[in-house]
Amino acid sequence: MTLSHTLPATPNAVLRQALELIRAGRFAEARSLLERLAERCDERADLLMAYALAGSHEPVAAANLFCVLADRHPQAVHPAYELIEMLAACKRRADAEPVLREVVRRTPHDGRALEALGELLIQLGRLDDAAAWLQKAVALRPDNITARNLMAACLSEQGRLAEADAIFRAILAEYPNDARTLANRGALLSTENAADLALAHYRQAIALNPHDARVRLNHSIALLKDGQYAPGWHEHEWRFRLPGRSAPRAATLMRSLTPDLNLRGKRILVTHEQGLGDTLMYLRYLPPLARRGAQLIISVPETLAGLVRRIPGVHHVICNTQPIPPHDWHCPFISLPRVFAATETPMGDLAPYLTADPNRIRHWRSYLPSNGRLNIGLVWAGAQRPDIAEAQIVDRKRSVRLDTLAPLGRVPGINLVSLQAGPSAREMTDMPEGMRLYDPMDAVRDMHDTAALIASLDAVVSVDTAVVHLAGAIGRPVIMMDRYDNCWRWLSKREDSPWYPTLRIVRQTRPRVWSDVVERVSAILGDMATQVAT
Repeated sequence: MTLSHTLPATPNAVLRQALELIRAGRFAEARSLLERLAERCDERADLLMAYALAGSHEPVAAANLFCVLADRHPQAVHPAYELIEMLAACKRRADAEPVLREVVRRTPHDGRALEALGELLIQLGRLDDAAAWLQKAVALRPDNITARNLMAACLSEQGRLAEADAIFRAILAEYPNDARTLANRGALLSTENAADLALAHYRQAIALNPHDARVRLNHSIALLKDGQYAPGWHEHEWRFRLPGRSAPRAATLMRSLTPDLNLRGKRILVTHEQGLGDTLMYLRYLPPLARRGAQLIISVPETLAGLVRRIPGVHHVICNTQPIPPHDWHCPFISLPRVFAATETPMGDLAPYLTADPNRIRHWRSYLPSNGRLNIGLVWAGAQRPDIAEAQIVDRKRSVRLDTLAPLGRVPGINLVSLQAGPSAREMTDMPEGMRLYDPMDAVRDMHDTAALIASLDAVVSVDTAVVHLAGAIGRPVIMMDRYDNCWRWLSKREDSPWYPTLRIVRQTRPRVWSDVVERVSAILGDMATQVAT
């Protein structure tokens, strides 16, 4: 039972207002409002009250309502399931745990509750705990496909890929036409670089359920990872159909470029869509648009505005809540490769396509040591996005702790310079033994400052973050420490990248194991220092 099923298209004013308050994280106000309906027997009000109680830190009362509703609808999805994303949208995902644990305590034989708790624990990174609960869920309902898929997902997150695949194969032996399992196994096979088999699974899943936006998006990622860019970009447009996403208006969505499409004088609005790394990567497409005569209006976060204003042909840059000027076409940044797929420049301009202001470069050079050693920038963790489960899961796999990189501090002939932003920068208060980090980041205001700082360095070492894109975009040498199940853009079985000629990839050979990556990076840096010394 989900909100979309329990609230009609035109709910009464109280229910509608309560739902809006809950989505805004104003749980106490929603609770007060819903108390007006206390005398009515209305499951819709009960469900919203359960959310409001959960958000008000009353897990026992919330669990009581969820259990009552679940008992009335034993074949539906557990009503507490959507609580996870409801609280995640308010950056309070962990607050769902006490509620779900109380639900499980009250109804230990309801496999749906066990599955919900297990999935939450996967999202929180508590994989051993998640596996224990999901094992119980599978034991309760051994034929249940949902529980088994979640168990496989948990094993996959633990790096136990062969065990996860065994579960998927067992399910498909019994239910060969289960689209969800086909897609999930396709994702695992793509992780293992078995592209042909992965894509065959996706094709079968899509034939069975052609309108599943999540499956179509994951299919696009498998295509892109295999280097099949043209069909991959076309399929990637399915991201607009994901729940909670708003698609650009069809009437103004930028068409793919063809020889007869005249852009001269056309006002094109290009908008930031997801992470900073994506936008930095796709800024390469702005100069080719400008050379076709387009007038470019670029909407980006404030931190990117200074860099974007330096791109030739950009007419106007807007940030945050500034009003959108009139325009003829609208193109989100991630749609730019699709727009250019059939042109002579399907990957946009080659790097370097960004520049930092020379005065800023001179300014930031004064922050760096001048002792005859190489100055190497270092980033060990990505940005945390607690409101997006998939982003959090990826961040846990791509990021390392600073103490894992302790061997880099023992490489002779180099200075390590922190480029780390965000909460992970606090790890410098407990430095690994023997490591010294110069840290200019307190004075960095935006990505333009970061670019100028990188331009002053000899090289950058980073996990897969926006800094990799920034260093590559300005043409500086960058070594990326990459996770085993790498992002599609870094392709498979390669140490170089068609996107950034100055990038060198050092990838995990086993899931979640960084020791050999750090060893290889240390050797590379040692060789660089030796070459300079001689």
